[in-house]
Amino acid sequence: MIKIKKLSCGTTLVMEKTDYVQSAALGIWVKAGAADETDEVSGVSHYIEHMMFKGTDKRTAKEIASDVDKIGGMFNAFTGKEATCYYIKTLSSNIYMGAEIILDMITGSKFDPEEMDKERQVIYEEIKMVKDSPDDDVYDTISELVAGGNPLGRSILGTPESLSGINRDKLTSYLNDKYARDSIVIAVAGNFDEERIIETFEQKLVGLKEHKVTSDVEMLPYSQNFNVKVRDIEQTHICLATPSVSLIDEKYYAFVLMNSILGGSMSSRLFQNIREEKGLAYSVCSMNAFSSYWGFFSIYAGVAHEKAADTIEAIKYELELIKNKGVTDEELAMAKEQVKSSYIFGLENINSRMFSIGKNQLLLNKIFTAEEVLKGFDDVTLDDILEVSAMVGNHTDYCGAAVTGKDFDLEGMVKK
Repeated sequence: MIKIKKLSCGTTLVMEKTDYVQSAALGIWVKAGAADETDEVSGVSHYIEHMMFKGTDKRTAKEIASDVDKIGGMFNAFTGKEATCYYIKTLSSNIYMGAEIILDMITGSKFDPEEMDKERQVIYEEIKMVKDSPDDDVYDTISELVAGGNPLGRSILGTPESLSGINRDKLTSYLNDKYARDSIVIAVAGNFDEERIIETFEQKLVGLKEHKVTSDVEMLPYSQNFNVKVRDIEQTHICLATPSVSLIDEKYYAFVLMNSILGGSMSSRLFQNIREEKGLAYSVCSMNAFSSYWGFFSIYAGVAHEKAADTIEAIKYELELIKNKGVTDEELAMAKEQVKSSYIFGLENINSRMFSIGKNQLLLNKIFTAEEVLKGFDDVTLDDILEVSAMVGNHTDYCGAAVTGKDFDLEGMVKK
């Protein structure tokens, strides 16, 4: 059973207790990510996440790590477009100490300028690592293209130029504005004492600002863009994308199932046609990227340079086919079983449960029950799939990105 409690400081605590396990997972979710940034401080949310591990008034960076090891914990953090999460999983008896460690990081990090300089170099290397991974680079590129200047297209890592301009004052100013009590959700799943968890957090965040400083989001209209990056690599990586729907859209469930049928599994149409039948690509798939107020649908393929044109033609064929003829009863039934199974498997993992309830409460202010989610998938009809397929079926509307060893006319191939 999920319990939601508003702490006296204004922060929301979400708890889902499972008595039959011997572990617990806890996350502090902050509604601050790349979409909250400006060009001047692009990458600052991710920079802050790194710096949280670099020492507090009570602990050095090494002591943070060793204190987690002393309780047998596994902890980490990640930054996304709309949120940052700091999380830990431990034995049930140790989750309260784990909570104290993360609280110390959130409320007592020093942000030492020397450590900031060191960590800035680490993030520079992280950016280089992405650039050296063409499949990552092409996805980051298409995200920026399809967003067309909107906040959700902003890079999570930032750029070397933006990072070089983020000093301690800019970092802490952003932190103070965004890490506010009303923009934080604490999520706990597993076996734990609910009253003790409440006591652990009740008055610990009062030093943070009460309300997050926000600005209105004005979404720019979609525009088609293309970018081909030529590098000394042996394969061409192609990604096509077009706007879709948000997490709260009524078409969400149909989009998930349509993606599964088109390119979400080894039995999907794209995989079977492009890899198994034609042998054009080793890797080919489609993906949904959902946020609380926007989303996009993308198709990726990694191919030999000389097979780029044939692969794009095969993608266009499958888009036209699903747009005009939809899917079969058998395909829809199989997709429902696949997606529901994946969802249920996630419910059986304590970390996954914490991620789910924390993210949903933070971004949507609603936690969906398992029954609601399963019914959402079960209720999708063939007509629903046809409707969402029509939204993404026009290949001439797609943005396109490629990272390749041989230049080619990607725009011409897509629009043809």
